[in-house]
Amino acid sequence: MLKLPKDFLMGGASAAYQVEGATKEDGKGKVLWDDYLEKQGRFSPDPAADFYHRYDEDLALSEKYGVQTIRVSIAWSRIFPEGTGRIEPRGVEYYHKLFESCAKHHIIPFVTLHHFDTPLTLHYKGDWLSQEMLDAFVDYAKFCFKEFPEVKYWITINEPTSMAIQQTVSGTFPPGTKGRFDLAFQAEHNQMVASARIINAYKEMNLGGQIGIVHALQTVYPYSDSPEDKHAADLMDAFEDRLYLDGTLAGKYNPETLSLVKEILDANNQPMFKPTDEEMAQLDKAAHQIDFVGVNNYFSKWMRAYKGESEMVHNGTGAKGTSVSRLHGIGEEKKPDGIETTDWDWSIYPKGMHDILMRIHNEYPLVPAIYVTENGIGLKESLPEGATSDTIIDDPKRIDYLKKYISAIAEAINEGANVKVYFIWSLQDQFSWTNGYSKRYGLFFVDFPTQKRYVKKSALWFKKLSETHEIPE
Repeated sequence: MLKLPKDFLMGGASAAYQVEGATKEDGKGKVLWDDYLEKQGRFSPDPAADFYHRYDEDLALSEKYGVQTIRVSIAWSRIFPEGTGRIEPRGVEYYHKLFESCAKHHIIPFVTLHHFDTPLTLHYKGDWLSQEMLDAFVDYAKFCFKEFPEVKYWITINEPTSMAIQQTVSGTFPPGTKGRFDLAFQAEHNQMVASARIINAYKEMNLGGQIGIVHALQTVYPYSDSPEDKHAADLMDAFEDRLYLDGTLAGKYNPETLSLVKEILDANNQPMFKPTDEEMAQLDKAAHQIDFVGVNNYFSKWMRAYKGESEMVHNGTGAKGTSVSRLHGIGEEKKPDGIETTDWDWSIYPKGMHDILMRIHNEYPLVPAIYVTENGIGLKESLPEGATSDTIIDDPKRIDYLKKYISAIAEAINEGANVKVYFIWSLQDQFSWTNGYSKRYGLFFVDFPTQKRYVKKSALWFKKLSETHEIPE
C-alpha cells in the first residue's frame, strides 16, 4: 500500500471570484470578467458558492472532513476597488475575518494574490502588458503582506500561463484576443518579473513566512516517435511550461528554450520579447529565494506536427469530443487511442502528474519544495430527487481519479521529489470561468439555487486519507 509522509498536508482549493459571489457588495470594484460575462449573457458569477457569507460554514465542513489547509485568493478589487489608490476597509475586514475563521477551525490558509481577476481599471490599461499594472500589483502585494501578518503562506500569481495564453492566443479569457503569440510571451515574461519583484520584496520584509508561485503544468508528450512529432511536443512545452519553469525556478532562460520560443514567433511573423538586464537580475534573485512552486496538473497533452493555420475550439459545455487545438508554428493536439477523457476532453493520465513532479525535482534543483496546488476532476453531477440534509452524493469516478493521481504523487515522493501538500480542486462546487455551473469539482456539493451544502463520498474518502496517509489499493 502506498503511503504519504506523515507531515504531508491535505487541502482544498478555491479562488475568490469562483466562490465568493457578492461581486457588487461592500464597495468591491469591477474586474475584467464582470462586464465580459454580462455581455456574453451565458452565466453570472453571482452567487457562485456565496463564500463571502458562508465561509465559516465551509471551513467547519473542511475541518470535519480532514481538510488541513485551504487555498483562497484575495480579490484585489475588494481592497483596492480601482486597483490603486483608495482602500475599501470592508474588504480588508472581510479577509481578516476569513483568516480568523481559518484559525478557529485549525485550517492553514495559503493565500493567492492574483487568481485571474485583474481590477477592471488596470485591465483597460493593458493588464499584464502594462507597466502601470505591474507596479500596482507589487504595491498591492506589499500592502497585503503588512496588513495580514496572520498569513504565513503566500502565492504571487495563479497560473500565469493560463492568463497569458487565454487572453491573447485562444481568446477564451477577456479581452478575447486571438493568435498573438508575441503578446503571450511578453505577458509571460512580465508576470514572472512581477512575481520575482514580489518574492524579493517579501523576503526583504523578513516576515518569516513562505512565498511561491503556482503554474499550470500539463506534461507534453509526442503523439508518435517521429522527429516531427517530438519537435511539436518541444514547441508546445516551451510555450506552456518550459519558459515559466526556467524563469521562475532557474532564474534564467535556457538558450534552447529561447530558440524554441523564437521559432514559434518567427513562424507567426511576430517579434521576440526583449528582457532587460535588470529584469533578469530580479528573476535570478527570486529563484534563489523562492520557497516552493505550486503545480496545477489535471491532464496531459500529446502533440503531432501540423503546418496549417491556428484553430482552437474550446469545449465549455461538456460536449465530449468537441475540443480542437491546432496552433500554427507549434502543432496539433491529438490523443493516442485508449486515453480516457472527461466530458470536457481532459485526459485522465496520472503518469503526467508523476512526470512533471520528477522533472521539477531533476531539472530545477533551486526550488526547495513542490506543492500540488490543484488537481481534480470536473463532473456533471445533480442532486438526487428527495435529497435530505443527510444525503451523501455518490461520486465514484472522482474517488477513482483521486486514488490514481495521489498514488502518482506518492510514487514521485518515493523517488525523491519533495512534495509537501496536496490541494484538491475544489473544496466545494464553484463557478467555473468558461463553464459556468455545470462542471462540478467539489468535495462538497453546492445546490446553487438554495446554497445548501451536501457531502460527497469523495469527502469521506479524503477524510480517511488525511487521517491515515495510506492510499487504499
